[in-house]
Amino acid sequence: MQMRLFSCLLFFVMVSGIVFAQQTIPVYEKSIPGAIPAPDEEKFDSVNLVTSRVSVPTITIYLPEKEKANGAAVLICPGGGYGGLVIGKEGYRIAQYFSDRGVAAFVLKYRLPDDKIMKDKSVGPLQDAQQAIRLIKQHAGQWNVDTARIGIMGFSAGGHLASTAGTHFDRPVITGKQLAGVRPRFMILVYPVISMTDSLGHPGSRNNLLGRNPSSQTITLFSNELQVTPQTPPAFLIHAGDDKKVDVDNSILFYEALRRNNVPAEMHIYPKGDHGFVFKMPLEQWMGLCMEWMKESGYLH
Repeated sequence: MQMRLFSCLLFFVMVSGIVFAQQTIPVYEKSIPGAIPAPDEEKFDSVNLVTSRVSVPTITIYLPEKEKANGAAVLICPGGGYGGLVIGKEGYRIAQYFSDRGVAAFVLKYRLPDDKIMKDKSVGPLQDAQQAIRLIKQHAGQWNVDTARIGIMGFSAGGHLASTAGTHFDRPVITGKQLAGVRPRFMILVYPVISMTDSLGHPGSRNNLLGRNPSSQTITLFSNELQVTPQTPPAFLIHAGDDKKVDVDNSILFYEALRRNNVPAEMHIYPKGDHGFVFKMPLEQWMGLCMEWMKESGYLH
């Protein structure tokens, strides 16, 4: 795509009938770590706002009006089972909501795991998330962001990526300076894939990220309920009890691990709604809870 040739551009996307113009920039200024040279085969479904075959990661920037900006920022990771990105509903729409309320938001279009385009597909998405956090910090002054209030949000498999960023920050998978700067200050996890275990993991997400026959050590490493420490960032979790795609126990076990490690966390479990249930209700109904948690936790000033 021609957009790859530019360091930044205006990106137009239609969500709920409204057209927003936003700046999109590449996650990496130079070479992409661990990338294998291959044709760019990215596809975008303009009807459903779903992206697939991503090999060149970007962030789309939603900055609030200066008089509204409160300094908080959220990096948003859409879901899609590590096989696609539901970037409209779980990315742009949420970013606009945050921006309208003074929070800088950044939609991460991360690389989708594929042995044809990356040397180690298990760490490709995490490299992009860590670099995106570092990129936001590097431009904090320009974007009116407080580096102490940069969080990460993820939906479904994007929730796995977000929780991996929150539990693997002490094992950076990118090189260069400021490696200590990849820890998000908080996590917002919406019907997240957390575990990669046989009993709890989402098979599609696991197969796409780790392959069909991952070792027990790899399964443990990417089962984030087993990676929580007292240094793990605080979290807000929301899930439906009848989720048939991603078992609610993903959120419950992660919450319990946070609680055992004295990490502040808030969890909301709705009895019904199945996967993606939050988009069957008014956005304010559940995002309002999220914003209230951010305020009470000190991330909104």
